[in-house]
Amino acid sequence: MRIVLATRNPGKIRELRRILSGFDIVGLEEFPEIGDVAETGVTFEENALLKAHAVAQQSGLPAVADDSGLCVDVLGGMPGVFSARWSGRHGDDRANLELLLAQVSDVPAAKLTAHFTCAAALALPSGESRVAEGLLPGRLISTPRGANGFGYDPIFVPDGDTRTTAELSPQEKDAISHRGRAFNALAPIVRELLSS
Repeated sequence: MRIVLATRNPGKIRELRRILSGFDIVGLEEFPEIGDVAETGVTFEENALLKAHAVAQQSGLPAVADDSGLCVDVLGGMPGVFSARWSGRHGDDRANLELLLAQVSDVPAAKLTAHFTCAAALALPSGESRVAEGLLPGRLISTPRGANGFGYDPIFVPDGDTRTTAELSPQEKDAISHRGRAFNALAPIVRELLSS
């Protein structure tokens, strides 16, 4: 069964192909006529559903979308749904990371608790949809480390580890990540809905 992943982010497409193996996953690069969907929701779930429904309607195929971000406790859960555009430019990972580090530069290390959150949504062309969520608790560090991953991975250390998520192998990250947890929870729902 072919499923459209509502993203053009190559890192996210690679990651989700690993997690949802067994499905024919294609990204939006296969559908140049489908434009970007504005993330106007105020929660991760709302944004994931907006994207999944729009892509399912326009492609005529089941669509999977997610919205995820970093929630920093001392910032009241921000950048949250604004994670990808925290610096004002959508998808500028370096600028987003540098701005966040500047904002927490005077916060003691013990207070830099945070978590990654992901809402993953499946929408069918019929309008039916389901959502699953995943969280990864951890803490921030002040100096980026690691070359794997993207976004805030180089400054996020998961609970129970000393490495950043950018220092984990792709397989290690998939096993614990917020996105991995959300999509692993969504996978049986995808199989059930698409087999009926």
